[in-house]
Amino acid sequence: MSELAQRIDAAIRDVPDFPKPGILFKDITPVLADAQLMQAINEEMSAFARALDAQVVVGMESRGFLFGVPLAMGMGLPFAPARKPGKLPYKTVGFEYELEYGTNRLELHVDAVQAGQRVLIVDDLLATGGTADATARIVRELGGVVAGFSFLVELDFLAGRKVLGDVPISSLVHY
Repeated sequence: MSELAQRIDAAIRDVPDFPKPGILFKDITPVLADAQLMQAINEEMSAFARALDAQVVVGMESRGFLFGVPLAMGMGLPFAPARKPGKLPYKTVGFEYELEYGTNRLELHVDAVQAGQRVLIVDDLLATGGTADATARIVRELGGVVAGFSFLVELDFLAGRKVLGDVPISSLVHY
């Protein structure tokens, strides 16, 4: 485990039985409260984005915004939010995906990504991969190229990486 991964792991708080009994929730709010740690995370995510030649950063609602916006700003790249239905004011394109307890949908503005642009998709957590895959499908529908995915945490036992296909994936901490 890298020094950065150790720092992140030490900051993440385990909350048992949240949001329901039997779940061990990985709370990232202590990570967000540590400005120096957040800077180091941003630098690592930026290095990954540069290596992929990313041209646009897409962050998924809502914690993907916490990592995607500073990443995009620091690199001088546009940021596009992938949001739940009814949250974006302009014309959108979306994708509905399955959850263990039903369905959900994400949307992007129709002009969020231009044809051929290389997109880095960012979120706090890779679990089953459904949300990230839905976002990738929207990016591709808009003509963008999914250059890669960047996550703070990956829950390896849920195998979300397999859903995302043969695209570079960076996860700073694995559980």
